[in-house]
Amino acid sequence: MGRPRTPRGRAREVAARLAVEYPGAECELHHTSPFQLLAATILSAQCTDARVNMVTPALFARYPDPAALAAADPRELEEIIRSTGFYQSKAKNLIGMAQGLLDRFGGEVPTALDDLVTLPGVGRKTGNVVRSVAFDLPGLPVDTHVGRLARRLGLTEHDDPVKVEHELGSFLPAHERGRFSLRLILHGRRVCDARRPRCEDCVLEDLCPSSTLRVRGRPVRGRSVVT
Repeated sequence: MGRPRTPRGRAREVAARLAVEYPGAECELHHTSPFQLLAATILSAQCTDARVNMVTPALFARYPDPAALAAADPRELEEIIRSTGFYQSKAKNLIGMAQGLLDRFGGEVPTALDDLVTLPGVGRKTGNVVRSVAFDLPGLPVDTHVGRLARRLGLTEHDDPVKVEHELGSFLPAHERGRFSLRLILHGRRVCDARRPRCEDCVLEDLCPSSTLRVRGRPVRGRSVVT
């Protein structure tokens, strides 16, 4: 099979190759429940997963469930999460999220995206993370990595994350969307860096229109795995 000529075909090939490259791709935010994942994802805004994972053990020990978090003293909560940045607004969102769970969802994290995005601090990206990771439901979170790689690979021309989400989602079966997002994120962190992409080590280089290795006569690295 030659190089895919359309964004849809390229997306299918990218998904297939990344599935081989990252077969056990998982969310890197540590959690043991949908509630913990929801809280951790709120904290991950403009913060690394590694930093969030340093904070959440103390956070969940102090506030193990929505009821405890809803009753939190904002100043005490702020001190626990301070190192994640924007700690005042994040504390407000965490408390509001927990109160929303208690008031409208019986203390349980809802599964519907339309419900999730009504909670403070929860947008479509966070809602899709919870849906796809905690509940194994269709959801394609678009963070900075996913958006950057989707544009570099010629899968979309959009900058708006919602438009990117819908376009990528239209190329893939619903059950593959969450894993596709996770694998793009891992690839963005490990290979396709924002400033210095390591095209020479990339399994997608031969089909990437943004490759920095466009040398005539250069052997093609990858083989198509889509039939």
